Amino acid sequence: MADSKSKAYAEAGVDIDLAENLLDQAKPYLKKAVRKESLGNIGGFGGFFDISKITLDHPILVSSTDSVGTKVSVAKMAGDFRTLGADIVNHCCNDVAVCGAEPLYFLDYYATTRLNEHYVPLLKGLAKACVDGNVALVGGETAELPGVYTEGECDLVGTIVGAVDKKRILTGDAVRKGDVVIGLQSSGLHTNGFSLARKIFFKDLGLTVDDKLPGANIKLGTALLKPHVNYSPFLVQALKQFNKGAQFKSRKDNQIFGAAHITGGGFTGNIPRVLPDNCDVVINTQAWKPLPVFRAMAETGSVSFDELYEVFNMGIGMVIVVAEESAENISQLAAKFGHKAYRIGEVVKGAGEVQLV
Repeated sequence: MADSKSKAYAEAGVDIDLAENLLDQAKPYLKKAVRKESLGNIGGFGGFFDISKITLDHPILVSSTDSVGTKVSVAKMAGDFRTLGADIVNHCCNDVAVCGAEPLYFLDYYATTRLNEHYVPLLKGLAKACVDGNVALVGGETAELPGVYTEGECDLVGTIVGAVDKKRILTGDAVRKGDVVIGLQSSGLHTNGFSLARKIFFKDLGLTVDDKLPGANIKLGTALLKPHVNYSPFLVQALKQFNKGAQFKSRKDNQIFGAAHITGGGFTGNIPRVLPDNCDVVINTQAWKPLPVFRAMAETGSVSFDELYEVFNMGIGMVIVVAEESAENISQLAAKFGHKAYRIGEVVKGAGEVQLV
């Protein structure tokens, strides 16, 4: 009876045996994504994490959920899902890190019409990103949803939880006129702006993922699938090293006053989230050279200068607002973590907006 039910379910579009087989292939990698606070094993009804081992005076949990968006469409076109797992982990880590939090544990949700050979490489990349970011993978969900998604389509969503001492929440309240804006280089589009990028490259220009990126010696698919950079290990260390003050909302004994993850909404949509109402940020767009993928869209797509910086990160994945006297030392620390840092702007008197020069 059990075999017949399982076969009937498979004929309806959900193959339990295949799902378990694929998950078994990925488990050796998933089991490596742990921290000392991790409890339980992958596959239980819930994920466990011992928060009592977090040594903070007043621990505040910080959480964030996001997806990789339509980047999955490019992965499908290229037949390469290896980077998507890293994309979702790293994106979520950055979102809590800019609040001053250390990312602790992660859960994923992968939904598709039918599981296939792309599932295991995706999970391997996800697990490796957790290990690299010192994040525990405490659980997740895989769903086959025939009839909900178009055949072959999928979605990847992640949820991160981090912790920060209440006194050390980074809000941007301490930002003042004269502060310096440092930008950390991105690897490419990261996980945002793909609807417009796909329109420019695949619809307007008629290119395929195997064609060369205009003006560069790299395949278009390779350029678009560059994984999202995780800046959180650097930012966590930088806050420990440069912010010695009792309260992060104060400038006393602190050198880092705000940080913004440049995701959907680009510069103009994300930086204002950490600005006081009486401050603007002036971004000098000549301070760094945009990556080839952005130059290609600027030169071949019918997109205005302003919209490019409203949609894409244009080569800068995170910005941090710091004291003038510490800008060079903070940039040097970023380099030790493998991030190229640029001095891209300054804080001026204003109304909580971004000025692009």
